[in-house]
Amino acid sequence: MTPGEASSGRIVAVCASREKGTVKKNVGEARLIEEFGLEGDAHGGFAHRQVSLIALEDIDAMREKLPDLSPGSFAENLTTEGFGLDRLDIGDRIKAGECVLEVSQIGKECHSKCQVFKTSGDCIMPKKGIFCRVIKGGTVKAGDAIEASGADLKQATA
Repeated sequence: MTPGEASSGRIVAVCASREKGTVKKNVGEARLIEEFGLEGDAHGGFAHRQVSLIALEDIDAMREKLPDLSPGSFAENLTTEGFGLDRLDIGDRIKAGECVLEVSQIGKECHSKCQVFKTSGDCIMPKKGIFCRVIKGGTVKAGDAIEASGADLKQATA
């Protein structure tokens, strides 16, 4: 996002799984740990991809092919709504609940073609997935606000 540009929405699901390669379940609330990720999640601690985000709007678009999709189906940690994930750039900061995240990667190649890809022939994570580092930890829960304000958050957490 350009400096000064604000975007806000809400978190509709906080998702975790104990094993990699599985669909995540909405746990409703969890703790994000600085430079680690979501406590108890199999993907925690993975270098710069500590927390993943997908927009509910993108999941809804895929429901035309697979009506049973829900938050966590793409192994994302945070499912957002009304927030411009597609306008984020690497380095942008996001406030999610009481936590601060920094965008570290946009999109990700599916390693062995996920179950969604095998079923529908398409997956949104390579194009729509957002990955972040946890800059400031804390609790995040469904219903929390999520917002980005470019340079404002970078200065506030520097």
